This record gives sequence, C-alpha cells and structure tokens, in this order.
Amino acid sequence: MTRMDLSQFDCSVARATEVIGERWTLLILRDALYGLTRFVDFQTDLGIARNILSNRLRQLVAHGVMTRQLYQEQPDRYEYLLTDKGRAFFPVLAALMHWGDTWAFDGEPPRSLVHHACGREGVQSVASCSNCGRELDAESVHIDPLPETIRHRVDEAVERWRRLSALPTK
Repeated sequence: MTRMDLSQFDCSVARATEVIGERWTLLILRDALYGLTRFVDFQTDLGIARNILSNRLRQLVAHGVMTRQLYQEQPDRYEYLLTDKGRAFFPVLAALMHWGDTWAFDGEPPRSLVHHACGREGVQSVASCSNCGRELDAESVHIDPLPETIRHRVDEAVERWRRLSALPTK
C-alpha cells in the first residue's frame, strides 16, 4: 500500500500529521517533553522495537522537531534533544492529555501536570482568541476560507443544523 504524502495538502492539520502522526511519535515526544533524551531510555520506557524507534527519531530530526547530538564515542551514541519547534509542541500534548483524562480514561488519571511557579496540579491547554482573549470551542469558530472540495457539504450541514435547531423542543 502506497503511503500518501500529507505535506502536499493545503491544510495545516494534514501537514502537522505528516510530521507527528505516525504511531509512537506522540509518545516519543511525550517522553522527550518529560526529559528523556537517550535512545535506550525511549526504548525502555516505551517497549518499542529498535528499528521503529530509530525510524521515528530520524523523522523527528529530519523535520526539525529534535536534534541528534553525539554524547559518547566508540561506540557512537546519540541523544535526541527537542528544538524550539519540538518544545512548541507542549500545548498540543497538554491538550491531548487533558482530552484523554476527560474522555479516554476511566477513573482517576494516572498523572497530572504540575505548574512549577505555584506547585499546583491542574495545568490544561485552552484555546483562546489571540485578539479578544475569549475561550474557543468548535461552535465559536469557522474555517476561512473553506476548502472548495468541501464547501457545499459544509453549507448543507450548517443549513440542516439550523433547520433542526429551529424545531420546537418537547
């Protein structure tokens, strides 16, 4: 099966998926944001096959999310450090963790983020408008411009929603 190159899409989500969308990549980034840097530490924590880990780290380096730095010679061993681009992934990971805590985990979540400055748990990533500061959700935004390939479908869905929401409730 041929793998489609998502970096050619005129869509930021598709292009981001091309960088971080492979299985294991999010967990490697999670571990790197925890502070792991060495191949053996990633491999031990994740239980991932060496060839897959090598491939994912190579891709993260190629995309500028991590850098590879020699820390030992004979044999050569490298550590993988987050770049500014990689550290900028933190809010995405925090949002994913918050979503998982809320929707994908039964019972008490196994970990929490603690803010260094105040020492308290409860860090969460919240989308907000960069102009007015208001919190955003799916109903408070729209995509502009909509891709032509889906514009008519979205218009039809919005019209259906408007008709349904105008119906009296029992």
